[in-house]
Amino acid sequence: MRASEIRQLIQMKPVELDATRRRLSACHDIADLRAAGRRLTPRPVFDYVDGGADEELSMAANVRAFRRWRFQPRALVNVSDADTSAAFLGSVAPLPLALAPTGYTRMMHPAGEIGAARAAQRHGLPYTLSTMATTTIEAVAEAAQPDLWFQLYILRDRGLAKELVDRAAAAKYRALVVTVDTFVAGHRTRDRRNGLVIPPELTARTLASIAAKPGYWIRMLRNPAIDFANFAGHAPATIEGTGSLFDPGIDWDDIAELRTRWPGKLVIKGPLGPADARLAVSAGADGLQLSNHGGRQLDRAVAPVDLIAAVREAVGPEVSVLVDSGIRHGSDIAVALALGADACAIGRAYLYGLMAGGEPGVNKALDILAEQFRQTMQLLGVRSVAELRAAGHELLVPR
Repeated sequence: MRASEIRQLIQMKPVELDATRRRLSACHDIADLRAAGRRLTPRPVFDYVDGGADEELSMAANVRAFRRWRFQPRALVNVSDADTSAAFLGSVAPLPLALAPTGYTRMMHPAGEIGAARAAQRHGLPYTLSTMATTTIEAVAEAAQPDLWFQLYILRDRGLAKELVDRAAAAKYRALVVTVDTFVAGHRTRDRRNGLVIPPELTARTLASIAAKPGYWIRMLRNPAIDFANFAGHAPATIEGTGSLFDPGIDWDDIAELRTRWPGKLVIKGPLGPADARLAVSAGADGLQLSNHGGRQLDRAVAPVDLIAAVREAVGPEVSVLVDSGIRHGSDIAVALALGADACAIGRAYLYGLMAGGEPGVNKALDILAEQFRQTMQLLGVRSVAELRAAGHELLVPR
């Protein structure tokens, strides 16, 4: 074979000069994004994202619970036009997926909440802003619309909690997601060991991490200081110490009161079993987000994916049921829907992308999950999300 013929067979890939694009092009799954983010991020910050409560048993079990299921695909089904769109919480999205609330998001990358919200908007997906956000309710609404949700921790300062709800309504957020498993803070060993403080303070440990990850700190110093944006001016506190802001005395009457105050969709987020799910619906909830906070609150809590079937049976087909905690692959979304969920929500999966490459990294995470989900549907021999849910009992086999 002549040299000219060899050159025709071997196409040299152009060198990508942009470091972020080059880094993201080498990421082919969420684990790759996690590894890239870890290389760029100081350990205390990475551990905040990556860690869980106590012995981190729930966090590991969440992932295992999805992988406990095996697929039994259909054969010889025309899946050339597989439709991944899904209806949940009164709207239709191109993918049965929402971005879950995450606190202190600009600590991972300056793009923070706005970068994540823009990526969600680009993909036509809901984005949920946390009470503990580092960007204000109004700033996110100005940057990204239309499907914004606001997550509420019920605070000891009830006046402030009501103010946050009213601000979200005024800014046209579509759903209020009330988290009910954080009335006290979980014992997060990694955060306690690292002494992570918001806003960040210069300590010997901080200076050491600056030396180890200078690029991270250069980005941080070029952008506004990190603070609790929706109640700025609060004194610095450890991550664990922020639990003192939350009200341990909340009950179902508080949910009913929020229902009368909030004009949009109401979602209750937490490790809800069938009995609590029925109470939530009775209190006026339009949807449920089955969650154990990614294993960050009560360790040894049941994996949310294992609650789906019983909760669906308890509340019927009209209530939107989402599930989070442990989703790392598009096939996990398929498992959740086959068990009866309407959609999934992700936190760590997109934060790994944010750490790896800012807003483009979140786009990459969503692209990966979307492609994996579509491919899983096609390989299962189903042509739509509705078909996946209807045939779920035929498609799943427990290991």
